[in-house]
Amino acid sequence: MIKIGYLGPEGSYCEIAAKMWQEILGLKDANLISSTTIPFLIQSIEKDIMDYSIVPLENSIEGNINITMDELIRTEARIVGEIIIKVDHCLAVRPETTRNKLQRIYSHSQALSQCYHFITASFPNALLIPVESTSKAAELVAKSKKNSGAICSKQAALNNNLIILAEKIQDYQDNKTRFVAVSKHRPKPAKKNKTTLVIALPKNKPGGLYRVLKEFADEQINLTKIESRPTKKELGEYLFFIECVGHIQDQGLNNVLNILSSKAALLKVLGSYPIAEEE
Repeated sequence: MIKIGYLGPEGSYCEIAAKMWQEILGLKDANLISSTTIPFLIQSIEKDIMDYSIVPLENSIEGNINITMDELIRTEARIVGEIIIKVDHCLAVRPETTRNKLQRIYSHSQALSQCYHFITASFPNALLIPVESTSKAAELVAKSKKNSGAICSKQAALNNNLIILAEKIQDYQDNKTRFVAVSKHRPKPAKKNKTTLVIALPKNKPGGLYRVLKEFADEQINLTKIESRPTKKELGEYLFFIECVGHIQDQGLNNVLNILSSKAALLKVLGSYPIAEEE
């Protein structure tokens, strides 16, 4: 049976993305398995524990999920698809907890940041406590946390018999999270594809990044994202994450990668996969 891992517990946004991925692949009998950490989910692909793992890569408000990016560099798991979902956070509490009793708010660090203005305006004295996921926050509050609230999905609140004090509390209403499916399985090129890669320049010298980007421009390849990430070796040394339209089997992109492989200190393709259709 196909195994699809996701960041749980049940009711998380990641589970929603996992169910969407299951539907995309038409895997009705797939086994969805909850996990507690992103590193385990990605490493489980290398160890053949999971066939697919669904992990968050970036949020439209808070940007990249750095731990996901780091693990993709470190392992041989590859991005094989993406799922973009709209994220509506709610504040959920136990039935006996009222607004004036709320002392602590639990959630994933990204969700706390996404709702920062709401929290500071409504509960300026509340202690903010980051946990592994939004659904884990709901589970903690339901089991043992008096006078506490969880920022989570509506489904996580319902799963844990919590009362919703407020809905759609994110600071920006068009809040979306992009999840990626990682796997050893390689998807066939679709009509519209995206490629994600990471590159490190041999030396930090003027014009280095320009020469990399010029290769894409010469082949008229559209770049949809470029972002730097510390190498974790020396201060001032960076890796560059690049996303572009196209598949590695496309002649133009293949030409670019061949040229860059001789110029870069590191060039690693993290995946070529179909572009997600947003709702």
